[in-house]
Amino acid sequence: MRKTLLALSLVAASAPVLAADYSDDIHKNDYKFVNFNLMYALNEKPQPKSAGNSGHDYLEMEFGGRSGIFDLYGYVDVFNLTSNDNDENDKKDGETQKIFMKFAPRVSIDALTGKDLSFGPVQELYVATLMEWDGGIGGVNTQKVGLGSDINMPWFGKMGLNLYATYDSNANEWNGGQISTNWFKPFYTFGNGTFISYQGYIDYQFGMKESAGSTASNGGAMFNGIYWHSEHFAVGYGLKAYYNVYGIKDNLDIGGGDELQSSGFAHYFDVTYKF
Repeated sequence: MRKTLLALSLVAASAPVLAADYSDDIHKNDYKFVNFNLMYALNEKPQPKSAGNSGHDYLEMEFGGRSGIFDLYGYVDVFNLTSNDNDENDKKDGETQKIFMKFAPRVSIDALTGKDLSFGPVQELYVATLMEWDGGIGGVNTQKVGLGSDINMPWFGKMGLNLYATYDSNANEWNGGQISTNWFKPFYTFGNGTFISYQGYIDYQFGMKESAGSTASNGGAMFNGIYWHSEHFAVGYGLKAYYNVYGIKDNLDIGGGDELQSSGFAHYFDVTYKF
């Protein structure tokens, strides 16, 4: 599931990165966006080893923006739009969930207090939260809370950087932490105003424990996307690297002579319409 922050629009991505100052107007940086992404994922992890080099299509509604003290990013994925129970793929109906949802609201501490809290590369601070849910019994159901920030990095410009503690609602206990970063960097602009961007994210989990259902103490994923953007459309390819993703130890025995692969690489193909 693609977790890039397309919330960084062309305007936001190309604007100078300055310290946040909300002493005069907390709505000065407001914006919003909605995208529909038609995706195809090949070898997405985790997946049974028996699935081989299989993939699946899905539709993603991606949304977010800024309003006063609130910063929001989220998406809803619906899998296997053109598949049925007889199709062989890594998200075959009846074996995995049909839907996945992610919501990541943040509250700006700068805007809330009316103070400029920037220092060094840190431009703005947030109370950051992250909720992930797939709707199934025993499936993904986690809530994360921590400290978030926007930072200014060489070449990349504005990036998000968040540190969370993770609560697993299935196990009813706290289970380690997560550090996440994301970026959206236009690096080549054509004469007609369209541009090519390098966009992606890193999610790394650590300190996970078996009592909460994890079989690996650490793991994560990194998405690297190259996208062409126009005002209303985008087309892109992403390479995603996994390592013990979701705290699942790679090649975990799942019975029947099969293993669950949680490390490796996946390919993502995307066509986007921007509202």
